[in-house]
Amino acid sequence: MSNSTTVTEFLFEGFSSFGWQHRLVFFIVFLTLYLLTLSGNVIIVTIIHLDRHLHTPMYFFLTMLSISETCYTVAIIPRMLCGLLSPGQSIAIQGCATQLFFYLTFGINNCFLLTAMGYDRYVAICNPLRYSVIMGKRSCVHLASGSLGIGLGMAIIQVTSVFDLPFCDAFVISHFFCDVRPLLTLACADTTANEIINFVVSICVLVLPMGLVFISYVLIISTILKIASAEGRKKAFATCASHLTVVIIHYGCASIIYLKPKSQSSLEQDRLISVTYTVITPLLNPVVYSLRNKEVKDALRRAAGRKTLTS
Repeated sequence: MSNSTTVTEFLFEGFSSFGWQHRLVFFIVFLTLYLLTLSGNVIIVTIIHLDRHLHTPMYFFLTMLSISETCYTVAIIPRMLCGLLSPGQSIAIQGCATQLFFYLTFGINNCFLLTAMGYDRYVAICNPLRYSVIMGKRSCVHLASGSLGIGLGMAIIQVTSVFDLPFCDAFVISHFFCDVRPLLTLACADTTANEIINFVVSICVLVLPMGLVFISYVLIISTILKIASAEGRKKAFATCASHLTVVIIHYGCASIIYLKPKSQSSLEQDRLISVTYTVITPLLNPVVYSLRNKEVKDALRRAAGRKTLTS
């Protein structure tokens, strides 16, 4: 019999290969981005809640996305920041499973919320006369609940399949958080079935939503091009610009990590892309929707105007 020890906790490799000066710079940059993301999402949720002009399906989904992005970053970034100041931090196997569960739940939820937002834009532009009927309050709640339900279901499948594997001697995770691929490399059993499950889940939560968003925008663009006035076309495109920007970056980064073949997979490259996906991409939601969206900017001005009048 081989002498092997059952692993009860993991160690994050994180950014331990960098000197403390570099890690300090990373800490300051990532903390700043994290605080900007949190404050930006809080501002968006608050403005949408307070301004009745934004009580529409589009901004309901934006609120849900902001809340989901906040939960997503809270699951990853605080521990990553601690790891930058104190490298080689350990995490209990139960804590690792919990982190993976919340990371997958809210990450997948984000994917399907973006799809729901694409459907909302499709109905608004391609079927405007029935928009209020199709995108009623109940429909919006069903779409948002369905997105979260899919996230929960897929996360349970992934977490169960990964942590059913035995972990024997290897315990250093080549990442700064618990993700599926780095964990599978540590398992002391055949992971073929898990690789298939991971690939199928990735197809379901990335390729399927991307395909639906793509179809939506093909129909949207074909409808916009039929609008006679240049001003009308410009206004229609403007309502989609913010969403399309977030979609391209969000799905682009996720696809690079989760859809490339295992033979071309480098954990070092994945770690670098994951920084973009977990730290920078969540900031794009509040930045894009506050700087590029006229209605949100107008709402911010109205809120600032009211504050000036009351002070």
